[in-house]
Amino acid sequence: MTTFTLIFLITLAAGTGLQLWLSWRQARYVTARQHQVPHAFAEHITPAQHLKAAHYTLTRLVSERCEILLSVGLLLAWTLGGLLQQLDQFWAGITSSALWQGTGLILSVTLISSLLALPLAIWQTFGIEAKFGFNHSNPLQFAKDQVLELVLSLVIGLPLILLILSLMTSAGSLWWLWAWFGLMGFMLLINWAFPIWIAPLFNTFRPLQADGLRTRLEALLTRCGFASDGIFVMDGSKRSAHGNAYFTGFGKHKRIVFYDTLLDGLSADQIEAVLAHELGHFKCHHIRKRLVAMALFSLAGLALLGWLAEQAWFYTGLGVSHASPALALILFFLMMPVFTVFFSPLMSRSSRKHEFEADRFAAEQTNAQALITGLVAMYRDNASTLTPDPWYSAFHHSHPPASVRIAHLQAVAT
Repeated sequence: MTTFTLIFLITLAAGTGLQLWLSWRQARYVTARQHQVPHAFAEHITPAQHLKAAHYTLTRLVSERCEILLSVGLLLAWTLGGLLQQLDQFWAGITSSALWQGTGLILSVTLISSLLALPLAIWQTFGIEAKFGFNHSNPLQFAKDQVLELVLSLVIGLPLILLILSLMTSAGSLWWLWAWFGLMGFMLLINWAFPIWIAPLFNTFRPLQADGLRTRLEALLTRCGFASDGIFVMDGSKRSAHGNAYFTGFGKHKRIVFYDTLLDGLSADQIEAVLAHELGHFKCHHIRKRLVAMALFSLAGLALLGWLAEQAWFYTGLGVSHASPALALILFFLMMPVFTVFFSPLMSRSSRKHEFEADRFAAEQTNAQALITGLVAMYRDNASTLTPDPWYSAFHHSHPPASVRIAHLQAVAT
């Protein structure tokens, strides 16, 4: 056993233990508070609704633990179990082209991993989500989605894989820098194409009908100086009862999207406040900051990969006897979550700061009380727990806990 193998196994064990411990803490914390609605929510959420949210959270935690254990088992099988090396030898016997051998290897690993995770996805959709009344999909729709996602992954992912593998082979020691430029261009292209070409493959988007609500929302957009391609309603109810809102795209081609389930569950005041919150992310430059952060992390990650790809111990320590660009890519992306899981609270803290700033902006532009009641309605309708364990929340939740967020809004409103 090499030194890096030992470091890898110790870190994997520590990270897995941490995730299971956090899941246990969350289950214990939610169970202990499932029969008592927090005082701040007592007027809007009934004990029965609070109990449903607790049971929904506890059931999803069981699924989460299964997912953790499955991912660990699959990771060990790919690496130290020798499955990745066997698959690489298989492709070596199929083609003599190193480029296509590597491409086939990456696509095979992705496909096999997706297939092994499919039973868990089926259970989550037709077991957990259906049990709590959220699933509106059917087996045919689910199968269509899976096939369409696979086709899109090939259409979008294949050129990117070919580009990066070609650069790793022919662009010299600084290939990772050129790959970064290619990756950034690819991400900008996807952000542009998503609302126009990709999202409509899965859902129907219709302009918000011209009525008092649309006039009100357009006035808010004008006040905030937000130019967009329009306000659209997505048929989210085709698959789920969960509600949400977001805006997508960049530049002049931004698009505001409401789930139809969200519009059905909120009043006009609440919808306006929710939109103001989303606009707050734009006005506070959160989207730009996140893109810059993503670009910097990507650059650092590719630079690290460029160094690791030249280290023999990187391959042998993860169960592979020889080096290749494709093996370096796969091993890097398999390994990185093992080491980065410990930094999750730092990312969550930054995201929560942005949420607080967007809430403050919304309270300044609309009615803070409307945002409070709108958020409470979304917590209720989505069966979100109001009593998450603080440690679990710090690692897993990009948004502040419900009680903390409502208290912050109440303080802003006074």
